[in-house]
Amino acid sequence: MRRKLPPLPHLTHRSSSTSASLAPPPPRRLPPPVPLRDLLAHRFPPPPDQPPFSRPSQPQPHPHADILLRGRRPGCDASPECLHLEIVKRGLTHDLFLANHLVNSYGKGARLDSARRVFDEMPERNAVSWTCLISGHVLSGLTDDAFPMFRAMLREGPGCRPTSFTFGSVLRACQDAGTDLLAFAVQVHGLISKTVFTSNTTVCNALISMYGSCSDGPPILAQRVFDTTLDRDLITWNALMSVYAKKGDAISTFTLFRDMQHDVSGIELRPTEHTFGSLITATYLSPCSLGLLDQLFVRVLKSGCSSDLYVGSALVSAFARHGMLDEAKDIFINLKERNAVTLNGLIVGLVKQQCGEEAAEIFLGIKDSVVVNLDTYVVLLSAIAEFSTAEEGLRKGREVHGHVLRAGLIYMKIAVSNGLVNMYAKCGAIDKACRIFELMEARDRISWNTIISALDQNGYCEAAMMYYCLMRQGCISPSNFAAISGLSSCAGLRLLAAGQQLHCDVVKWGLYLDTSVSNALVKMYGECGAMSECWDIFNSMAAHDVVSWNSIMGVIASSQAPITESMQVFSNMMRSGLVPNKVTFVNLLTALAPLSVLELGKQIHAVMLKHGATEDNAVDNALISCYAKSGDVNSCEQLFSKMSGRRDAVSWNSMISGYIYNGHLQEAMDCVWLMMHSDQMMDHCTFSIVLNACASVAALERGMEMHAFGLRSHLESDVVVESSLVDMYSKCGRIDYASKVFHSISQKNEFSWNSMISGYARHGLGRKALETFEEMQESGVSPDHITFVSVLSACSHAGLVERGLDYFEMMKDNGLLPWIEHYSCVIDLLGRAGKLDKIQECMKGMPMKPNTIIWRTVLVACQQSKDRAKIDLGREASRMLLELEHQNPVNYVLASNFHAATGRWEDTAKARAAMKGAAVKKEPGCSWVTLGDGVHTFIAGDRSHPNTKEIYENLKFLIQKIKGAGYVPLTEYVLYDLEEENKEELLSYHSEKLAVAFVLTRSSSRRPIRIMKNLRVCGDCHTAFRYISQIVGRQIILRDSIRFHHFENGKCSCGDYW
Repeated sequence: MRRKLPPLPHLTHRSSSTSASLAPPPPRRLPPPVPLRDLLAHRFPPPPDQPPFSRPSQPQPHPHADILLRGRRPGCDASPECLHLEIVKRGLTHDLFLANHLVNSYGKGARLDSARRVFDEMPERNAVSWTCLISGHVLSGLTDDAFPMFRAMLREGPGCRPTSFTFGSVLRACQDAGTDLLAFAVQVHGLISKTVFTSNTTVCNALISMYGSCSDGPPILAQRVFDTTLDRDLITWNALMSVYAKKGDAISTFTLFRDMQHDVSGIELRPTEHTFGSLITATYLSPCSLGLLDQLFVRVLKSGCSSDLYVGSALVSAFARHGMLDEAKDIFINLKERNAVTLNGLIVGLVKQQCGEEAAEIFLGIKDSVVVNLDTYVVLLSAIAEFSTAEEGLRKGREVHGHVLRAGLIYMKIAVSNGLVNMYAKCGAIDKACRIFELMEARDRISWNTIISALDQNGYCEAAMMYYCLMRQGCISPSNFAAISGLSSCAGLRLLAAGQQLHCDVVKWGLYLDTSVSNALVKMYGECGAMSECWDIFNSMAAHDVVSWNSIMGVIASSQAPITESMQVFSNMMRSGLVPNKVTFVNLLTALAPLSVLELGKQIHAVMLKHGATEDNAVDNALISCYAKSGDVNSCEQLFSKMSGRRDAVSWNSMISGYIYNGHLQEAMDCVWLMMHSDQMMDHCTFSIVLNACASVAALERGMEMHAFGLRSHLESDVVVESSLVDMYSKCGRIDYASKVFHSISQKNEFSWNSMISGYARHGLGRKALETFEEMQESGVSPDHITFVSVLSACSHAGLVERGLDYFEMMKDNGLLPWIEHYSCVIDLLGRAGKLDKIQECMKGMPMKPNTIIWRTVLVACQQSKDRAKIDLGREASRMLLELEHQNPVNYVLASNFHAATGRWEDTAKARAAMKGAAVKKEPGCSWVTLGDGVHTFIAGDRSHPNTKEIYENLKFLIQKIKGAGYVPLTEYVLYDLEEENKEELLSYHSEKLAVAFVLTRSSSRRPIRIMKNLRVCGDCHTAFRYISQIVGRQIILRDSIRFHHFENGKCSCGDYW
């Protein structure tokens, strides 16, 4: 393959102007020539004046060397067994030279039991004996057995002192063991420094390679050994270049390459295939541009090394990892010789480009022409793990699993089992991944990293933490990968104490120097609510990357901190020179969305356009949500329309939620219909969103339509959808339907139980709610804070004061600290029972200051109380409400109503005047009903309806009839200083009375009348509805802002306790 590529910049000749100003490189020097006579001196007779004994002595051959030479003859068996047999036949088992050769032969053939047997039977041993045995174990990968042998050798005495070959083998064992044995490797280095081998080039080369593999971070120790090596050969340079290349430091690698060619030692060092292999590796392990690889490729072609199998394999892997798959395949095909390494490099490159299916196809097509090795199956499993469809990947992965089992490969290398664990985990079969891990006979750090990471990424955080603890109990030091996964699990479980223990491990093993580990610490402390520690970690980091800034912005957004903090962090990130990515903008929009600040959202949108971060689904979805929360539905629709062809489920859900949030239920339902006809499958989130919207406006018919569609879509078995159905039916007044759905749920979770308990409480069925709560506890599901809010609310509506207080105390037994919502329920419970004294005691015992919810509840309780001695408490509550939220019109209305109910008309007038001065407007009372022709809305005294005449005539007739049945208008609910007749007239035209009169003019059936109201129903309307239900013989279901009232046969489900 021929490519016209630009040359390497630092290999081209400098221009004349440049070379004039810079000193030329030192000329290459050859070693001084040796006279021919000196080279052949041993062949000439000594001079006459020189005695014969001064002639250099020739090494005498071993007397039994013919035994070793027999194996090299054609047709002779060269196996160690044959050699062993010949030695035994001749009675030479005591010969040290032959025994050492035999141990070495058995060791190289991986027959370590035989090698050890010969070694143990030797009458005497020397350093060569120990070196051969140690080297055999290292070559077979049994490093754990090699180290005890080395220690035993050191105890043998002066005759068995380690040689350079011994140290080379031991250092290679340390290199294979990795970072776990760095401390032992340093001890070996210390021992070497006390011997004559401290300046031995071979030993120094082994030290450089060992430190490169055993040290995390920059190869400082390897560089130090290189700098102190006096006689550097080509292997020395290649060793350090390989270390830097594997660390991804391309600059240092190529700098060494340049220095090697200008070495002043006088020896000309030409790059070999190993040199080019390291340089090529550096190009794809570092974030360098593709141009560097192109230039290096030209240099390889000029050197004639392109046909080398090692260099060709490296080129295939490099081009594939850079995404140049066609070039990688061309090099692969044009190689005269291919092996497993070449194939593995191509597959790894394809996996890096998310081409798992193509990698598997190449393996199937070429496996018969290339002898694959164990590493091939490891990289094949990694390719299968990246399949676009998990089902297909799982099927292929099972086939590979079956093959390695039948061939016995799974027991030959730990990496094969590690690959199986990773493959099953990424294909969603986490149970099979755990099973493979448990059956492994031996595990390394990668095994533990893989299973811990797999469990964490699949949401099994508790299991991930358990395996992390088992790893530490096995005295295995954590790696940065295990620490990151463990911290992620702690964050998911909100286990601050466990996260702090992992932090100690991180500090103990020096992992905090890794930026990724520090990022995980930031996220863990942030997710656990420890923002102070979170900021301490972030500020103590030596360097921040984009993930660091995204992590701190993410936890700020989750903590609902002021938007100014997020904007300040974003500004600091921009000043640091880093370019924000899509995660940055998603976090920023998430922090902004709850504030509904439209202008700031537009500014962030402009910055996104500037950095080219649009045209991404995650970013556009976040933008839609942000604009929706800001009330800009038009911008939402524009973004949504531009996403045509790339919308996902989140896009549809964001648009539907935007419509619902802004009160456009019809548009939301139209969007749902469009979604159903656009080949986009509705998921449980879509159904939950729409069902919650139907529940918010009590659109029962629409909710039932969605229920029917969910049944056709086979989503009825999803616990999220079922819980949303329970909530929808209960909020739409069909508590009977909600109960049926609830009892049909096979596996109830806390959301299911909470929906049913709150539904019963909302409908005034307090005892039924408490029975359900007892069933929840018996089923083994632990109640949460929301559960106790519903239970306390049920006790409040049912008047069960003592049981409510008992349940409040029960929270502590369940390890739950009461929220302010729970104290509000207790105050409401006491207020409805008229126990104002205990309200004050409860407020004094609160660990937090009362907020507007508490004071609002106190004010309503004082208004309903018959004890006028507690006017001071009500006045204090009124004052605190207006002080804490002076812009909320509800607070002015409640204060005005309280003063009016207690006959303090001057204070009432002041409250109403203060409301006008604050430029706030009271929300008018509104009631609506849903009939076949749509939704009909009414406000008090409303005369805008087309059927106004019929409505008022029917209402007048109804009031006359119920008065005849005993109804007496409760004029104390008219909070104005008027005459009684005027008060009665005002009461007659309340919105809920207009709504019921309208329904009676349109329908004469016996179906229940369903009326919704945005405010709390007044006492007079409540009494009137009891009489109306008895007069017309129909059930009336009224939902106000607090609860449901079921009127039937002159009675209400609340028992007039509401």
